[in-house]
Amino acid sequence: MSTHSAVDVIRTKRDGGRLSDDQIRWFMAAYTDGVVADEQASALAMAIFWRGMAPDELAVWTQAMIDSGERLDLSAITRPTVDKHSTGGVGDKVSLPLIPLAAACGVAVPQLSGRGLGHTGGTLDKMESIPGWRAQLTNDEFIAVLAAEGGVICAAGPGLAPADRRLYALRDTTGTVESIPLIASSIMSKKIAEGTDALVLDVKFGSGAFLPDPERGRELARTMVGLGTAHGVRTTALLTAMEQPLGRAAGNAVEVEESVEVLAGGGPEDLVEITLALAREMVALAGLDVDPADALADGRAMDRWRAIVAAQGGDPDAPLPVAAEHDILVAESDGVVQRLDAMAVGVAAWRLGAGRARKEDDVSATAGVICHAKVGDTVRAGAPVLELRADVIAFQFGMLILE
Repeated sequence: MSTHSAVDVIRTKRDGGRLSDDQIRWFMAAYTDGVVADEQASALAMAIFWRGMAPDELAVWTQAMIDSGERLDLSAITRPTVDKHSTGGVGDKVSLPLIPLAAACGVAVPQLSGRGLGHTGGTLDKMESIPGWRAQLTNDEFIAVLAAEGGVICAAGPGLAPADRRLYALRDTTGTVESIPLIASSIMSKKIAEGTDALVLDVKFGSGAFLPDPERGRELARTMVGLGTAHGVRTTALLTAMEQPLGRAAGNAVEVEESVEVLAGGGPEDLVEITLALAREMVALAGLDVDPADALADGRAMDRWRAIVAAQGGDPDAPLPVAAEHDILVAESDGVVQRLDAMAVGVAAWRLGAGRARKEDDVSATAGVICHAKVGDTVRAGAPVLELRADVIAFQFGMLILE
């Protein structure tokens, strides 16, 4: 019979104490098994939100989340394994060109991705706009695609850090989403359980980011790097701005289209810049002496993209779905774009159908927003600045400021 109780664990953290290793391991196992109620887990999450966690305490908490499920074995992969994770933003389709680019450089990228919620998009939603592509792979399929193609993008199985799955759902309904210890342990428990050798983090800040304040973003980056290092995963982080959308497209199929443009040697300058920066971090962690810009320029990254898509049932030559309705918003006067609010664009894409309010909601593959003008661009009266795409368009948005 256990000497621990959920109430004692909650009280310890509520009163500013450090949870003992035994308390953490007991609580995580008991919650995963249904012995601890959601109400009690919610109370502990709120106590952590207010009181925080010491680094060693958080390391044990994260390990307990990992231990609640299985850990993937990537020992059969002969290439160095390096994954990438972004904290999310508007128009953040970087994983799509980055994974085949890193694979073309000799890295194996085991990307377990998620779906969009609210104003931020999800990699799986974007990829599912490709005809035939499937997100659900067995562990054996996951390893086979990774070994053969150098990269894989799929949904995490239910056996990976199941404690996190339960806690994540609670955080969204209890006002504890912004807790840095809870964010960091949620992300890192899944990435560590994934079995990768190394990890590059893209931590966003700005109006369209999870944590708008850059100092909070920096704190989250340091916390996650510390957790990765403590668990034997070489981890680095880049802090990147999300004041305006990344690239020009926000949605699903429209972001796939823009990603393919990057792989073809074009695409928006900001998207290319961050893709190459992250690829160089991944290559460095893998200990490889290669410039990702060369793999992008000579077509090797595009070849890897096509192979990875096909390996998961997708047709890289199939036309992407197109929205039934397009509505162009034009500039009312001459001017220079001073601000393009990432959050407003993300909410617009969401409301047009590209995102979801609840995890079980469906999303539209075709809905989205195209930004024809971005910060610093000069526009003339009557020139297109934003394009709204959806099955039905019945409203407009104010998200761009001209001077």
